[in-house]
Amino acid sequence: MMFRRFKMIMFSLVILLCFTNMTCDSDGEIIEEATSCDFKTIVDRTVFHDLESDNFNFVDAQITGDCLSITFGASGCNGESWAFKLVDSEAVTKSIPGQRSLKFQLENKELCEAYFEKTVSFDLTPLQLPGDHEVLLNIQGLSKSLSYKY
Repeated sequence: MMFRRFKMIMFSLVILLCFTNMTCDSDGEIIEEATSCDFKTIVDRTVFHDLESDNFNFVDAQITGDCLSITFGASGCNGESWAFKLVDSEAVTKSIPGQRSLKFQLENKELCEAYFEKTVSFDLTPLQLPGDHEVLLNIQGLSKSLSYKY
């Protein structure tokens, strides 16, 4: 009788967790839900150092939840062929809070002279520091640091 009650409580707990920011696979195992950001942030020292970008202007950058939204402008035909990356250097300062250095890359092969603005978002969860709840993000070319609290 006691085992049956325990089993029922555990089953209810698993079902409850499945409906809170997580999903379950067909076997009932809990899987983390994907973020609603457009792209993943890359954490790679070599890619960071080798990264080159086509010209663009930052318009705005803000953090909402675990997503960094970057609005930028660049010349082009319509901006539909543009490709984007946000790359972290892997280095973390020993300040409080810790700080990370990042680069935003725009790959723009469009040869038109019109100007377009676009907003893209990046998942910041790979930048979280164990044991901390905040990290400052220093994005090359952006005039201010951004505080990512998690």
